[in-house]
Amino acid sequence: MASLAVGLILEKIASKDKDFRYMATSDLLNELQKDNFKLDSDTERKVSQIVLQQLDDASGDISGLAVKCLAPLVKKVSECRVVEIVDSLCQRLLTGREQQRDIASIALKTVVAEISSGSVAQCVVVSLTPKLIKGITSSETSTEIKSECLDILCDILHRFGGLMTADHEKLLNALLVQLNLQRAGLRKRAIQCLATLASSMSDDLLARATITVVQILKNKEVRPEMTRTNIQMIGAFCRAVGYRFGPHLNEVVPLLISYCENASENDDELRENSLQDLECFVVRCPRDVAPHTNTILDLTLEYLSYDPNFTDDMVEDQDEDIDGEEEEDEESADEYSDDEDVSWKVRRAAAKCLSAVISSRPEMLATLYVKASPRLIERFKEREENVKIDVFNAFIDLLRQTGNVTKGSGDIRSSSLLYVLQQEVPKVVKSLNKQLREKSVKTKVGAFSVLKELVIVLPDSLSDHVGSLVPGIERALNDKTSNSNLKIEALVFTRLVMASHSSAVFHPHIRALSGPVLAAVGERYYKVTAEALRVCGELVKAIRPNFDMPPVFNFIPFVQPIYNAIFKRLTAQDQDQEVKECAISCMGLVISILGDQLKKELGMCLPLLMERLRNEITRLTAVKAFATIAESPLKIDLSSVLEQVVTELTTFLRKNNRALRQASLGTLNSLLKAYSNKISPSSYESIVTELSSLISDADLHMTALALELCCTMMVDKQHHANAGMLIRERVLPQALVLVKSSLLQGQALQMLQGFFAALVQSANTSFKTLLESLLSTARSTVAPGGPVSKQAFYSIAQCAAVLCLAAGDAECSSTVAMLVTTLRTSNGTDATQLLSLLCLGEIGRRRDLSAHANIEVVVIGSFQSPSEEIKAAASYALGNIAVGNLAQYLPFILNEIDRQAKLQYLLLHSLKEVIARQSLNGEGKVDLRDADVQKILSLLFTHCESEEEGVRNVVAECLGKLAFIEPEKLVPALKERTASPSAFTRATVVIAIKYTIVERPQPIDAYIKPCIASFLLLIKDEDRHVRRAAVSALSTAAHNKPGLVKDLLPTLLPLLYDQTVVKKELIRTVDLGPFKHIVDDGLELRKGAFECMDTLLDGCLDQIDPSYFITPFLLSGLSDHYDVKMPCHLILSKLANKCGAAVLAVMDRLVDPLEKTVTNKTKPDAVKQEVDRNEDMIRSALRAIDSLNRINGEPSVRFKAFMSHVVKSGSLAEKYSAVRHENCLFFSWCI
Repeated sequence: MASLAVGLILEKIASKDKDFRYMATSDLLNELQKDNFKLDSDTERKVSQIVLQQLDDASGDISGLAVKCLAPLVKKVSECRVVEIVDSLCQRLLTGREQQRDIASIALKTVVAEISSGSVAQCVVVSLTPKLIKGITSSETSTEIKSECLDILCDILHRFGGLMTADHEKLLNALLVQLNLQRAGLRKRAIQCLATLASSMSDDLLARATITVVQILKNKEVRPEMTRTNIQMIGAFCRAVGYRFGPHLNEVVPLLISYCENASENDDELRENSLQDLECFVVRCPRDVAPHTNTILDLTLEYLSYDPNFTDDMVEDQDEDIDGEEEEDEESADEYSDDEDVSWKVRRAAAKCLSAVISSRPEMLATLYVKASPRLIERFKEREENVKIDVFNAFIDLLRQTGNVTKGSGDIRSSSLLYVLQQEVPKVVKSLNKQLREKSVKTKVGAFSVLKELVIVLPDSLSDHVGSLVPGIERALNDKTSNSNLKIEALVFTRLVMASHSSAVFHPHIRALSGPVLAAVGERYYKVTAEALRVCGELVKAIRPNFDMPPVFNFIPFVQPIYNAIFKRLTAQDQDQEVKECAISCMGLVISILGDQLKKELGMCLPLLMERLRNEITRLTAVKAFATIAESPLKIDLSSVLEQVVTELTTFLRKNNRALRQASLGTLNSLLKAYSNKISPSSYESIVTELSSLISDADLHMTALALELCCTMMVDKQHHANAGMLIRERVLPQALVLVKSSLLQGQALQMLQGFFAALVQSANTSFKTLLESLLSTARSTVAPGGPVSKQAFYSIAQCAAVLCLAAGDAECSSTVAMLVTTLRTSNGTDATQLLSLLCLGEIGRRRDLSAHANIEVVVIGSFQSPSEEIKAAASYALGNIAVGNLAQYLPFILNEIDRQAKLQYLLLHSLKEVIARQSLNGEGKVDLRDADVQKILSLLFTHCESEEEGVRNVVAECLGKLAFIEPEKLVPALKERTASPSAFTRATVVIAIKYTIVERPQPIDAYIKPCIASFLLLIKDEDRHVRRAAVSALSTAAHNKPGLVKDLLPTLLPLLYDQTVVKKELIRTVDLGPFKHIVDDGLELRKGAFECMDTLLDGCLDQIDPSYFITPFLLSGLSDHYDVKMPCHLILSKLANKCGAAVLAVMDRLVDPLEKTVTNKTKPDAVKQEVDRNEDMIRSALRAIDSLNRINGEPSVRFKAFMSHVVKSGSLAEKYSAVRHENCLFFSWCI
């Protein structure tokens, strides 16, 4: 059927009427594009010939259609036919008439773009390459033909460079010659071809090409245009091959610097090209360029102010005459009085090179603040706008890199980067204030961008400068020439600066700011309006920062204007969703802070908010707005809408939208706290009914909120005495199921304890019944929620302890007596004994149990139980009982450790509980006596050399926690033992020091800092267990207190890197008879080392050279065991986000290990656990790949091919899409 249709079409194509030929060619194109279209060999030949003939048609429309026909045709015909088509087209290109040549060139490019890789591509490459080389090198070939040949060759190399390996040398020789041609256009195309070729040719050929170009550059007699061409060639090579160009930098960099410095006064293009190459080296070869970075930095700073035709006085004169007119895309020098002045291109290249140094060398930040920061601030006065924007961007990069390095530290000591930046702030503000007075909108947007980044990195840094910045904000918002971008930038900056500074700073300027901001609320463009509303929210907080009487600032004159502006937006219907949400949020703030001045207006405003609450699109924002109002100390009168709001919020608890349910629970809690006496009992009953379905371990955060709401409802016994009974009937059964969950922890567990305490204090609730219900959940073997887990016993015990204490002294004492009796009789089950011990421990930790005689003897009797769980529970109970009365029970524990050698491990655990509770909570503690401390120390140090690892770990934790109590004694004693001949002792003291490093500042920090090096340098210890302990300690220090280790990192990092390498001496083979098993004793150490690096990247990025770490250490980890690959993928993602340039430079080398990981298949007989692990590893690798794909910059050809052929095809495509979606959600949440 296809052949018949094609036959009819071919007859029409032969017509003399060009309209017939056009229609027939169009029909042929439609047929060829059909998926089920197939040709026999004879028809295939005829169609191919006809299409080629149509290329010569006198009508341009018909020849254009014929070119389009080639795209589907080459996919439908045989391999030999494709080669025939290509040969014919190539012949026309090289020998045809001008019109034929143009069409043939387009057709060849179409064919090259459409053929698939494989045997067809191989045949086409073999056929085309010699002809194109001849076309390029032949002296008889015209310039136009050479140009077309170079274009086509570039396309072929881009797609099939890897298939042309045999011809690489011929191609290289042919193309290098083209760099010496007179025509600049041909030289430019030759550069593109060579760069594309370089990405697939061998290192030897790359070296040869580079040497050839460098030799030409060394010849100072070469014409300037040839020198520029070869410098551009160097840059193109580096961009194409990345890190592979690194070995040549030692020769190339000095040469380029020499050309840059010695170029003639008129050869600014040469300087620009040299600086562009240096920028490329910094970005693409960060490791190899490191020795030259300081020299490059000095050069960029020198040329950042290179302006031979202007002096500072001339710049000032010119500034007065700037007319402010601007065209976005114009980069020419038309604005200058001297059209030939292109020195601005040199300054722009220098700014971009400096920006590359800043972005790729976080470890140089201290140097950059000394050298680069003052020069950048000085160059804010740049006269060429495009260069000025690049200077702004370079300074923004410096601020962002500072933010990355100091994130979360808040350290503004005299030696810190933030302190250095703080000293620069006055100069920055002074210089930017001048820019904000410029007429150019683009300049003002750039200035606000710098200020915005400054506030993000260094909050509260502009307190002394707000007054000088306010006029600039006013002009940006009021000026009729301002566009929406400028207004948005000004408003975003205003919002950030108001949110991060004290309200008092803005009080003198409220009148000046409020007018332009409220005017912006009425803007037509929705983004400006939304941002202005957000600023209004900050403005409201600023005018009334507290509710003191009399107020610190007279806010009353501003109440009505602010309210009116927001109310107008709140009532409008035809506006963007973002504006609606911002208006609702802002009105919530206005009512909560200024509501006492708006009593008349509330009658109109609250019903309007109620309408927004009922609207599905705006209800979530309205829920949060009502929470804000309910939490106001002004006790706003909500009686007109309160019952309706509560009813709506109660219905929201049934919705599928999780965010809506969470917000509704929080708002209901706030409303019940503030207005419980005005809410009807029926509303309470409805809320309780809905809460019962929200309490489960499927969503612990939601459960915590629901339990908190239950506690709030039970507090108001005066107005809602029956709330406790309702909750007991409907919520308690779910709570008793929840308490058995092995997932229960954190906030949900705390709220559950509060729930039981509130329930026992509510009306008509029996303590004994409640306690029995709680304890019975652990005893029952079959109950809702399944069998009781080990974790559940601890949860039940904590809830029982809180319940007893809330019930009063008498009930608590009787419960303790009952539990002791249960232990004494020993008739109970293991579950009963276990629960009794844990309950005694939890009660004893909170209350002195010395009134119960010999309770410690009863508890220690359980040490003899055959059950390990009961022994552990007894140890836990004894330690916690001792916490309640240290003076009585600690000596007992210490004596027992001496007396009972067999029970030492359990008794040490008891001692650990005592020390841990003492060190973590100093409130009301009894200080340990010196004699006790000495006895404990002697005991612990004796057990440092125990053969049992469990004992050593307990000893280490005890020593670490004890160091909080006696740092002046413990820290020197621990340091002394780092030189112990026993590896066990060395490992124990290093683990102990890890427990002393916690997030919050502690007095012990002053004792640790001078000697922490002694512990961490054990990373080079001969024993792997000691090395593992030291790596773990370094990771803890880097996470909790990076300041302790930053100065030591130049010494520690090489030692840490060494632990990431696979060591053959740690791999052993275990003979298991029928088969042999390979054991890698270094696996845990390598995993720990990479996890430590992951932590260091968060807090100590400025001390790390990412290029040195990536190659070879991270690359090695990406090919290692599953347990090592997982942290390496996380590290790679982090580096891609923070140090994209360093990762971009070695992207080619990352492809192999990542490809092996994502294409790894499990064995057919693999168990489910192995399959799941492999899937987790693939997803982890895909997350890293997605991070690589997000890096700003041009990825390598190989990575592009990997993405298109592996990641985005086949079964991986769906997984990658899911991972991308997860990452997008995460990034949007972060924003």
